[in-house]
Amino acid sequence: MTPLKNLVRVAPYLTGMKTRPRGNEVQHGMKSLRSCSIMNVFQDAVCTLNTLQTNASALEQVKRERGHPELQLQAMRGFLQRAGLKVDELDRLNIIHVTGTKGKGSTCAFTEQILRNYGFRTGFYSSPHLVQVRERIRINGQPIGKELFTKYFWQVYCRLEETKDAHGGSMPAYFRFLTILAFHIFLQEKVDLAVFEVGIGGAYDCTNIIRRPWVCGISSLGIDHTSILGDTIEKIAWQKGGIFKPGVPAFTVKQPDGPKKVLQERAEEIGCSLSVCPDLEEYQSEGSLRLGLAGHHQRSNASLALQLSHTWLQRHFLTGALEFSGVSPAPAFQPSPAMIKGLAETEWPGRNQTLKHGPVTYFLDGAHTTRSMQACVRWFNEIAPQHERNAGGPVVRVLLFNATGERDCGAMLKLLVPCFFDFAVFCPNITEAIATCNADQQNFNVSVENMLTRCLDNQQSWRVLNGQEEKPEAELLIGGGLALVAERHRDTLVFPCILSALQWISQGRDSVLSDPNKCVIPVKPSINAKAALLREAVNIHVLITGSLHLVGGALKHLDPALNS
Repeated sequence: MTPLKNLVRVAPYLTGMKTRPRGNEVQHGMKSLRSCSIMNVFQDAVCTLNTLQTNASALEQVKRERGHPELQLQAMRGFLQRAGLKVDELDRLNIIHVTGTKGKGSTCAFTEQILRNYGFRTGFYSSPHLVQVRERIRINGQPIGKELFTKYFWQVYCRLEETKDAHGGSMPAYFRFLTILAFHIFLQEKVDLAVFEVGIGGAYDCTNIIRRPWVCGISSLGIDHTSILGDTIEKIAWQKGGIFKPGVPAFTVKQPDGPKKVLQERAEEIGCSLSVCPDLEEYQSEGSLRLGLAGHHQRSNASLALQLSHTWLQRHFLTGALEFSGVSPAPAFQPSPAMIKGLAETEWPGRNQTLKHGPVTYFLDGAHTTRSMQACVRWFNEIAPQHERNAGGPVVRVLLFNATGERDCGAMLKLLVPCFFDFAVFCPNITEAIATCNADQQNFNVSVENMLTRCLDNQQSWRVLNGQEEKPEAELLIGGGLALVAERHRDTLVFPCILSALQWISQGRDSVLSDPNKCVIPVKPSINAKAALLREAVNIHVLITGSLHLVGGALKHLDPALNS
């Protein structure tokens, strides 16, 4: 039996669960624990977690449930019970529940930071992660530590593993498991409140087993995940409004008339109040409120966060029940010093983030819908010229792009054309072409072939949008036999991984990427010859966008602190 299997078998006993393994299993398990460093045990946990991405029975179950979405919540309740938790226990978490198409993560980040500034012990569950899976489950703003993640992971996993035979061998899929794990961790760590970001939609999202949140929020709505949520913004609004609960106050930002009407109808049907947040400028504050997150669109997210945190505080400190009914504008108020400080101190990596590494400046934004890409372009067109004016010489602009799933890549790329990039570089969401990337970055739901085909399609779309419609002759881009192709045109290239793309773009001018510990992936001389413009420029400006997974893979290389 392998050390990992020994550990799995003995973990329930060692972590205080009732199931008692046989004596030799305890002996072997203890030996495994002593012989494995916390890093190895943590990576074992992440690798085991990754098996839930492709669990055959889980995938079949998801397919069956698509036609009967209410079964998703029924299945989630069953998994929660098998993990040793009860739905009514979740009421103790004093939850703030947030959904939306664009900005829900930023809204949660603002809200959590504000309430943490009041001295509360906060939990924060979000998705996806950028570099390490632990980022999805945060306590007091920090990703759960590796030791705690490992401890709680095996507690939950072993309970589900031990009961699967009695339930047709079923195990929860990846996101469901992490949601259950977050509930377990926040209960065990006794947080004062928990901010939960919905995964997809709302009505049938697995986070919606929450029965009694203290307040709900809906950020900006748009078209996304149409195969699951519906092909109109009104259908999507119906799904998002599914997180409303009877008697629980709900807030939303200003929405188009169609989805706004649907949200109002959902609130009336479910029996809760729905308030529309005012513009940030309407809050009574000395001077304009400063935000820690860049981009004009963050102002509506900040307003929603102010309403959510203000309402949570009201319900926490008032002994009498608050009355909520109807649909009305949310009143602006004077933010407290803790709120003002919270908005200014909020950090949310990968969203309108700027990193300057010597002559190379990276602009990172995980925009992956047309609406979020519009906001990204607006932000980039505001901030990039500011950097260029201070460059003192020629600046080369580079786009690093990838998109996944059912995204409308052509529509997003069309929005990026007016940014006038000198190079457009495409790569899959693979951090490194060699097998050294950690388990947190692995995705088994999409084949490498499909990812590379998507990159080549995106490259061709870019060429068509820029008036280069002829099909060029292909050549091998990377030396050493990697079967990737690039066009015979200097402004579009495809690379096999994020690291190879970043190394080519930076041309040895980024000291972080030039770290001798990083593998340098060989590139054919003909491709390096195309980079003369990059080597001669005073500054290189790189916009990385189209996918949060792409941004996360880039940050793994660009911000080593995120790996610790």
